[in-house]
Amino acid sequence: MTEARFEFGSNWYKYVRKNLTDERIAIAKAHLLDFLDVKDLNGIAFLDIGCGSGVHSLAAQLSGASKIHSFDYDEQSVAATEFCRAKTRSKGNWVVERGDVLDRDYMNGLGQWPLVYSWGVLHHTGDVWQALANAMETVAPDGRFYVALYSEDREKRLQYWLDIKERYANAGPLKKELMFLHNVLSDRMKWKPWKIGKLMRQAKKSKESRGMSLFTDIRDWLGGWPMQFVKDQDVVQFAEARGFSLEKIVQIEANTEFLFRRK
Repeated sequence: MTEARFEFGSNWYKYVRKNLTDERIAIAKAHLLDFLDVKDLNGIAFLDIGCGSGVHSLAAQLSGASKIHSFDYDEQSVAATEFCRAKTRSKGNWVVERGDVLDRDYMNGLGQWPLVYSWGVLHHTGDVWQALANAMETVAPDGRFYVALYSEDREKRLQYWLDIKERYANAGPLKKELMFLHNVLSDRMKWKPWKIGKLMRQAKKSKESRGMSLFTDIRDWLGGWPMQFVKDQDVVQFAEARGFSLEKIVQIEANTEFLFRRK
């Protein structure tokens, strides 16, 4: 099978164009601040590695971040983030551009930041450990690193999902839609139509927890290729070996969220 990469940006650009509301932005902002255990980001510079939809960069902007730099490998994700940036009046302190976390020269040029954010991104680069190492280098001394990664500890069907993701990434539009429908009916509803209520509750929970869309997340999950799962303890040990201490760890859906501080 030929190598393919899922078009994350196309998925997220459609989301921000059709589904982004003030309510969802407020929820994303609340999740960001709650996890960091702060009331605002006043005076804090924010680096968003793999900005995706741009919603959390926007949340940082609305939380008072002094400077924001958002980048993504996918040009459509850059466009989605530009769409979010257009919603704010203060654009001078917010840079949006295309960049690659695996490009050492590019990453070195970013300097170091007091708050670095990368949610559900680094495991899709094809080299999660190098991506993680490069991202950590951008964290300033005493700075914080908020990262979410797909957890091997929580997913028991690793090879099954890796096969699904590779097939989805290589599929045509019709087959992608059929695979999406199959996932909703089989994995989410267990072929039981009366579970539609549970599915809608899941959609509401997805919206209320991070301001995201369940059905956009399902496409993102199915198409997430390339893909690597990691063990939580391996991530913690990897970070500690590079001078970071773990401040917080939370499991959310298939991801584990980590908050590290650079010593």
